[in-house]
Amino acid sequence: MVRWLRTAAQVLGGGLFLTMFVVFLVQIAARFGFGKPLPWTDEAAVILYVWVILWAAATIVPEREQVVFDLIWNSVSLPWRRAMQIAGNLLVGGLALVALPATWDYVHFMRRENSPVLGISFMWIFLPLVILLLALVLRSGYAIWNAFKGEGLQAELRL
Repeated sequence: MVRWLRTAAQVLGGGLFLTMFVVFLVQIAARFGFGKPLPWTDEAAVILYVWVILWAAATIVPEREQVVFDLIWNSVSLPWRRAMQIAGNLLVGGLALVALPATWDYVHFMRRENSPVLGISFMWIFLPLVILLLALVLRSGYAIWNAFKGEGLQAELRL
């Protein structure tokens, strides 16, 4: 089930990126090839960019691929790594959990406003932010659980 969800998230992310690329090509062709810029392509490219970045950060990019500063991590013992893992994830997951209700309220409030050209509700445009916060809470909880079990605490050589 997890593998299927991961694949579905990757397919959706790839589809969003491909759509953004096609819209970008249409925008270039209309502007420079035909001398008639299309207003909808600018707006669609921005909306798709927001979706691609937030969707990928929430569902596709694994924790080990995130930017980290592991000089201290690699120089301390396993009990200290466990404490750092728990503290860091409590901070990140806790802040995301605290921000989640207010973020949802704002995104839900924005349903009454539409984008100027395409007329898409801003609720749908900014919904990936809520998904990202929820993913941060879930990932942090999972990392804390693994830290208590002693998993994922080994030093890694990152290139």
